[in-house]
Order: sequence, then structure tokens, then C-alpha cells
Amino acid sequence: MTPTVFREAGFRFYFFSREEERIHIHVSHPRGEAKVWLDPEIAIARNHGLTEKQLATVQRLIKRHENEIRSAWKEHFES
Repeated sequence: MTPTVFREAGFRFYFFSREEERIHIHVSHPRGEAKVWLDPEIAIARNHGLTEKQLATVQRLIKRHENEIRSAWKEHFES
């Protein structure tokens, strides 16, 4: 199961249901994908094909939607 948290600017932000406990989000785009940590700070964990400019956009979007992501994480993984 991979619930989508939100979509914006051509990116899909989502979780994998059975993964590690540290809060993070996956991001997909037609040109690549990434995994981004939220704790202890927003940071790229893995990148496959996204440019530095795209990664900067991803980080800005995650920062803008951080509360939404954290709430969705808690609802999905702690319920």
C-alpha cells in the first residue's frame, strides 16, 4: 500500500506502508524519485534521477507541507 499524501508541481509525495519507523516521505516525478527524511531535519536520503533544482523544489514543498505530512504519517502508521 502506498498512500499519496499530496501532489504538487508534477511530484507525488507518498508513503510505503511497511517500512522503517523514522519519519520520511517518498517522492516520484516522471524524471526520477527520491526518499526524504523529515527527522532530525529535512534531508535527501536517496535520489534516483532528480536534478539539484528538482530536489530543492522537493525540499521546499516538504517544508511547506510538513505538518500535513506528519499528520498523515501519524494517522497511517500509528492507527
